[in-house]
Amino acid sequence: MQQTAHLAGFFAAHGIWSVSDGATLIPMLGYEQADGERGMIRFAADDIGAGAEAGRQALLANPNGAARAVLVVDAYLHLATGRVDALVVEAVEYGAQPRTLMIGVPYRPQPSPGGFAVHRPKVLQHAEAADAAFFAAFFAGVDSHEQAAAVWQANLDESI
Repeated sequence: MQQTAHLAGFFAAHGIWSVSDGATLIPMLGYEQADGERGMIRFAADDIGAGAEAGRQALLANPNGAARAVLVVDAYLHLATGRVDALVVEAVEYGAQPRTLMIGVPYRPQPSPGGFAVHRPKVLQHAEAADAAFFAAFFAGVDSHEQAAAVWQANLDESI
């Protein structure tokens, strides 16, 4: 699951970079072939929910025959602190017995009092797969996207 975690971190960072200027993220599916070749598909639609659903269907169907894939959508999380904007990252490692994990990356959108901020990722589904090694690989994936990692680090707020 480490390669999937790395891929999830890379595309989560790309999503954070995309929303850092106040835009709503167009749902995106990032995938990686067994040979390491990567690709990305965006699901633009008049309704952001329809784009997210199209992305979810593509994640399940694996039309590119990928070894692993992640879907990143703009959504809300309901935390103890209240409702927050977040990128929801659904990760799948395909194979005979596919493994999945869903995490949320809360953020404070621009413009907001205090400005843009990125908060600590939250495990939303399949917590047993989200161990320390998973998050080490996830953050290595974040760091591998140089432009996005700079935005993530400059706006990190671990208060949530």
